Order: sequence, then C-alpha cells, then structure tokens
Amino acid sequence: MNYLRLVALCATLLLVTIGPLLSSGWAAASHQPQPPNFVVILTDDQSWVGSSLLMDPLDPRTRSDYYQTPSIERLADMGMRFTQGFAPAPYCCPTRRSFQIGQTPARHIYQKDQSNWTKVYRKRLTLPRMLKQANPNYRTAHFGKWDFRFDEVSPEEMGYDVSDGKTGNGTGGGRGKGGPAAKEDPKLVFGITKRASDFMEQAATSGNPFFVQVSHYAVHLDIFYKQSTLDASTDWKPGKKHTMPEFAAMTSDVDTAIGQLLDKIKSLGLSDNTYIFFMSDNGGRLTMPGQKGEQLPRNHPLRGGKGSMYEGGLRVPFIVVGPSIQAGGVSRVAVSGLDLFPTIAELAGYNSQLPTLLDGGSIIEVLQNQGRGTVSRQHPFLLFHQAVARTAQTAIIQGDYKLVKTWREDRLELFDLSRSVSEAKDLSKSNPEKTKELHTLMVEFLADVGAETRKTTTKAKRKKEYQRNRSSGT
Repeated sequence: MNYLRLVALCATLLLVTIGPLLSSGWAAASHQPQPPNFVVILTDDQSWVGSSLLMDPLDPRTRSDYYQTPSIERLADMGMRFTQGFAPAPYCCPTRRSFQIGQTPARHIYQKDQSNWTKVYRKRLTLPRMLKQANPNYRTAHFGKWDFRFDEVSPEEMGYDVSDGKTGNGTGGGRGKGGPAAKEDPKLVFGITKRASDFMEQAATSGNPFFVQVSHYAVHLDIFYKQSTLDASTDWKPGKKHTMPEFAAMTSDVDTAIGQLLDKIKSLGLSDNTYIFFMSDNGGRLTMPGQKGEQLPRNHPLRGGKGSMYEGGLRVPFIVVGPSIQAGGVSRVAVSGLDLFPTIAELAGYNSQLPTLLDGGSIIEVLQNQGRGTVSRQHPFLLFHQAVARTAQTAIIQGDYKLVKTWREDRLELFDLSRSVSEAKDLSKSNPEKTKELHTLMVEFLADVGAETRKTTTKAKRKKEYQRNRSSGT
C-alpha cells in the first residue's frame, strides 16, 4: 500500500512539473499560427489613371473621368494605395519576368547575349521556390497571362504547382483577334478568376498556405466585353481623356472579376491571414483605336505611356491589403514591383539569405507604419532600362528627382517629381550637378550588370523592331 501511495505521489509531482510546459510549450507547438497566404493581381496595360480610384487624394486629376471600378476602390478601402507605385518596366514581358526573381530587366532581358542570359535566368531563386523553402507546405499557382518570350520557360519550370501554361497575348484575345466585340468571358477574366478561386478553396480545405498570381489579359488590346456591361457603360458620361464605351466596358469587366476574387477570399474566411498585392504590368497605351472626342492625353496628368520611360509608362496603380496594414491608407513612398519578392519572403518567414543580386527591398516597414518609412534596397534608387529589341532608354529615380536618358540621341532630361508628375520642365541645364550625379549612378549600374546600351539604330532595324513589337501585340 505504501508503494502505491509513493507511485501516486510521484505521478502528481510529475504532472505539476511538466503541466505548465505542456500548456505553454509542447502543446502550443501544435497550434502554431498558419503561414500567410498571398494573392497577386496583375492587370495588363492599365494606366495609373485607368480606374475610378483617386490614386493621389490630393490631385483630382489622378483617376479616370469615365470608367467605373468599384472593386478597385474597395481594394483601396481595405488596404493601402501608393501614389508612387512603379512597374519594373514599361512593357509586359520584362515586368513579368522581374516579378518572379526580384531583379531589374537591365540584368536579364533585351540584352545582346540572350542565349546565355536565359540559361542564367532559369537558375535564379523564384517566388514559388522561395516560398517552398520557407515552408514546404506552400501551394503555388499562376493563372492567366505568362508571356515569357525568347526561351519559352513554363510556370512549372519556374516552380509553380499549377498554371495555365505558357500563355501570351493571343491566349486572352489579343494580337488582332477581332475586337471590339462582345463575349461571355471577355479576356478570360471570369475563367481565370474561377480557377484561382478553386485553387484557393482546395488549398484552404487541405490546410495549405498558398501563393497565387492572377495575371489578367485585360485591359490589353484587343477590346472584348460583356454585352450587358457595354449596355450599362453607354449611360456613363464620357470624360475629357476617356471617352470610349467599349474600353470602359472591358475595364468594368476585369473590375468585376477582381471583386469576385475578393468575395471568395472573404467567404473562405481567409481575409485575416491573406496579403493581396494589386498593380499593373506597365502604364496605359497613349492611343486607342476607335476612341473619339478626347481632349486630353489618355494618361493625363502623366507624360507618355506604355513603352516610355516617362511616368505614363512606369507609374501604375499599386495597392496592398493584409494584416496590420492600415485600411484606407495612403503612402507617398516610392515602391516597385521588384519589392514584392523580398516583401513576400519576409512575410512568409524565409530565414535563408536572399540572393545578393536582388534589386527590390521589403516594404513591410512602410505597410505597418501607416505608409511612412523607408525601403532598404541594394541600391538607393529605382532604375528602369531597355535596349536591343526596344528603343534604348533608361530612367533612374532617387528621392524627388528622375533622370531619363535616350541613348540614340544621347539626350538627358531631369525632372523633379515632387513638383510635377507631368515632367513638363526639364531641369538638366539648370541643375547640372544633380544631372551629373544621377547620370553617373545610372551608367555605373548598367556597366556593372553588363546591360546593352546601344546608342544608334539603323532605319531598317527600327522598322524591324516596330514590326516585331506589332506582331507580338505590344
């Protein structure tokens, strides 16, 4: 009997000793917080002023004067809009490549040695590979426009579990496929959204965190829309810069699809643990076949458009939604699509060393500090560059100043973006010191990465370049 009492006493003491450990340590290990989910929504050729959202609350010019996009406005109400959000490039393909590895196109596209750099590109750490290293439970998907030209690498080769494959402009109804015209699934906006929604539901049901990039073909040409949407848009009053009902309808359809995706995230109960990044791959087109009666440039108040190193080609709508991000917040900190890679890595708990050649920086400090703070990058500037298959041009932004170089003419233009987003006044002659400073940074960076900076192009080559770009729908 004494023996049994001794055993009972020892068991009691053991429970008293390890009980707190079980409740605060071992037991808690089975209830670790679920890693966050990530949704990247990428529209195509959507201008900074291509929606009804006021991109800069202090400037009434920074919205469309015709289009209606309540879902994009809803996104901004849910999270933070950036007045200075930039695409990595003023064209589709280089931006999409840059997203996957967080590097400026100056390092890896439109270069003279394409056969070599494509091999190097395939070996880079990509977003899906990085997430799986952070947590092997992550499921990753890409739906919609992929548009990786030259080496034709597929999403699966870059690490995605699920995708639509090696898609391009033609897949979504571009490259002269017959628009403007009505379709039941215009630009595949609803099919893409359905596949993304199903993927999120499957991941949530299985308990897997996920990353999904939803890359819309809209609002790239050709123009397709639902007939009911066009019927509704004809009642809207045209503006001075946006006047075309068919394009307004296409814009409205992709906005509706964005709203459907937001509804799905909410219905799955994932809102409190999901980060949503929304932006366009480049600025809007300057010309629109069939548009009539416009009194202002389509990207007003920005200068230039798609393909240009001016703000109309680079500045895009940029919104981030997620835990600890101020609802309805506005940030004037300059951010880039290159920043998504390191930001997602930090949020996902990636503990290894990020690649040393990363050009973006984490924007978490800004997101969690009511839009204030700094973004630490390898270089204290944003740089944009293209050559070879495009007109050789470079832009660099540091602080309030931006320098644009057109290599063929050896022309430098300096602008103070804090004074005017329209880039109407060239300050290169009145401020030669700043011009020289930024030009030195630009040239040194391009030399360091081995970028092509061809200065001259023959008339025959320019014609060939134009035909190539036209045939690819850009």
